[in-house]
Amino acid sequence: MIGSATRLPEDEISALFPGATFINGEITKIGPLPSNIMRPPPDPSITSWEGIKRQLMSNFGIDPQELNNYNVEMEGRDSLLKIYKTMQLSRQFENACNQQYMQGKIRGFMHLDNGQESIPALLKTSLKKTDKKYSYYREHCHALASDVDPGKIMAELFMKDGGTCHGAGGSMHIYDKPNRFQGGWALVAEQLPYAAGAAKSILLDRELGFVEKDLEGGEIIKLDATKEFNDAEWKEFETRIKGPSLKGNGDNRIAVVLVGDGGSQNGRLPELLNTCKKLNLPLLVIIIDNGRAINTFTKDVATNTLMCTLGEHYGVPGVLVDGLDAVNVAKAGRAVTDYIRDGHGTAVMQIHTYRLMGHSPADPEHERGRKEEKKWAKANYDPIKAFETKYTMNGMLTQEDLQSVKKEVKSAVRDAVTFADSSPPPPAHLAKELEYPTPIGTDYNLIPPPPFADSINARCISSEQLDTINAHIGELREKAEAGTITIAEAVNLAIHEEMIRDPSTTMQAEDLQAGSSYGVPGLTQQTYGPLRASDEIIDEGHFIGKCIGEAMNGYRPIVELMNTNFGIYGMAEIASCGNTYLQSGGQFKLPVTILGAGGTAPDQALGAEHSQPLHAYIMGVPGLKIATAATPAAAYGLTKSMIRDDGPCFLIFPVKLMKEVKGTVDLGKCAPLKAELIHKASSESVAAGKAVTVLTYLHGVKEAKNIIDQLKEEGLDIDLIELRSLKPLDMDTIRESLERTNKVAILDESTHSGGVGATISSRVCEEMFDLLDAPIVRLSMDDAPVPYASSMEQAVVKRGVDLVKGVKALCGGKV
Repeated sequence: MIGSATRLPEDEISALFPGATFINGEITKIGPLPSNIMRPPPDPSITSWEGIKRQLMSNFGIDPQELNNYNVEMEGRDSLLKIYKTMQLSRQFENACNQQYMQGKIRGFMHLDNGQESIPALLKTSLKKTDKKYSYYREHCHALASDVDPGKIMAELFMKDGGTCHGAGGSMHIYDKPNRFQGGWALVAEQLPYAAGAAKSILLDRELGFVEKDLEGGEIIKLDATKEFNDAEWKEFETRIKGPSLKGNGDNRIAVVLVGDGGSQNGRLPELLNTCKKLNLPLLVIIIDNGRAINTFTKDVATNTLMCTLGEHYGVPGVLVDGLDAVNVAKAGRAVTDYIRDGHGTAVMQIHTYRLMGHSPADPEHERGRKEEKKWAKANYDPIKAFETKYTMNGMLTQEDLQSVKKEVKSAVRDAVTFADSSPPPPAHLAKELEYPTPIGTDYNLIPPPPFADSINARCISSEQLDTINAHIGELREKAEAGTITIAEAVNLAIHEEMIRDPSTTMQAEDLQAGSSYGVPGLTQQTYGPLRASDEIIDEGHFIGKCIGEAMNGYRPIVELMNTNFGIYGMAEIASCGNTYLQSGGQFKLPVTILGAGGTAPDQALGAEHSQPLHAYIMGVPGLKIATAATPAAAYGLTKSMIRDDGPCFLIFPVKLMKEVKGTVDLGKCAPLKAELIHKASSESVAAGKAVTVLTYLHGVKEAKNIIDQLKEEGLDIDLIELRSLKPLDMDTIRESLERTNKVAILDESTHSGGVGATISSRVCEEMFDLLDAPIVRLSMDDAPVPYASSMEQAVVKRGVDLVKGVKALCGGKV
């Protein structure tokens, strides 16, 4: 049910809702609204406190006495003052933001929250510091309610170094790691799977026995709880965190995600609800229902606007409340968060509001009915006015109480503006410093393993599982030493070694139990369990998104894509992987490793969709390291390096060579993110001007190797360089070769327009033009899609025969 918006005297309610009828002081029916108001308030018989109680008892099974306790607590003076202060701080802060925006001190996009102050009041009264909080681009007030410093928020909006993110994020991207405020996110609904990953990290902490420790400076680390407690204390702790009831002093942390009603229509929400129910995630989904998708009337584009019922299909309960009554919202919020803390899993709250501002200050609000609705809501549906009227008339608060709060809040907001004004701008060099959390050139072999590895492995991997995986690893190592290990097996070996070395490493893939298509995640779930090594639904964006949430909370997730082209489904999430370290001002490092088979081999007969050069598509994603590996040695060493990197990495293997190419690996060693000179042209060919530097990767390595003897027979030779790191690009190795050959051919497994070869060619021309004796020869895929039939495919995909022609042309002066 959706209860009375407020408990005002009937004459006061009649002023708000002409024609309303009452039973026992509760609104039971609202009379006719002005004809130009498209969206009426919710049914008062459902959103009165009595109506909310009926919803909570029916949908959640909450005991009536517990609900009465929430009623008593939230109607108490201390709680009322906390709610009012939170609402006033939110309103005054947003008003100040609007003023500063008009003065030009805040720039870009900004979205204000006036009229929706009951939501931050809910957060303030229901959440703890250690709960994980995810919001969207209208998040200033959510951050305030999470105890993020107002001055730092304002400074962030002012583009100042004193901001929450040193001015790197701005209005839509507030992060505060100590308070677990894990972002405002600007791509609509992208935060939903991130929050699922954060909730999953809580379950992982419980299963593995991790506790979080806050360090000075805002950093948070994981510790093995058994090392912090003696044996008796650990047993008691374990009982609490794994028992059916998590109330009290156990690990009853939850995650919360806020999304607008427009965003709730996104397909990410049903995917979220599915995984929430499947894993019993401790997650609260708050749908802020202001009736507008940006400014479009939501019912114009959506069939079901009763979003609290969207979880019914999955067994996820929901409740609808009216944002006009902040105290009722807080009561429901406490009841629902305690329900989640008690181990019952996910819940949905739909909070009906009216946004009193446009989508942004620059919004002309031309959409149908928007201006009329806003004018009516300002006069009749302001939650702050309703609170003030109700609690001064019933004697719980005085006008002096309200004025005292307003005075305190206005002073705090003035101080925030003063702090923002006085803070210096961030230095220009900070942008480049925040590109990668692990510096280019790092020797990953020098990174020590975490101190908790042995104790957690001993506790979480059974002796039978350990015997099985040690035997599997032993077999793979024997193959590696004998030179018979494949690329796929080398990657699988590296993954197991790293997951044992660091138990905070996790694995996600489709078809994971069966080892996926190439065996890359083979035996991970059987060894580390279904939570740490999870089979995923067939949507890469969803599980890459969950990995972002895990990575923000101390884990090192690996994503196996089976075929990297499937990563197209996750482009938004891949982009956010790259952006977040800088966007958060360096607070969140996102050690996510995405790997899989990809590229386009000659005659691979996979058709256009399985032959797309995703590696070229993602070259423009800032903050992302991209590597390729065409041999078992490279695949093994680079997999280990990328898993240890503190930033997002993408590693691609040649799809047609996963089980074909075999070789040795340097066991136990990480490989550098550098190009590799595979074959060096003879000094005679160099002296004669008959040598060419060939730059290639993936299947191009095999194609180039296969034509070396043919070239030698004709008096030609090549420096064959495997581009194992596409980004950052190893220009030193290229320069060293070019200083010998003075000629370059690029055998490129991406399109002519916008491809990897185009980037490499431009870099060589810009940085090494004086070393070139001839134009660069680019042998790239045609811009046409890759056909299935070999007769057509030959016109699109370049191969060894094309490279021979290119080398001959360069050495013969025909370019």
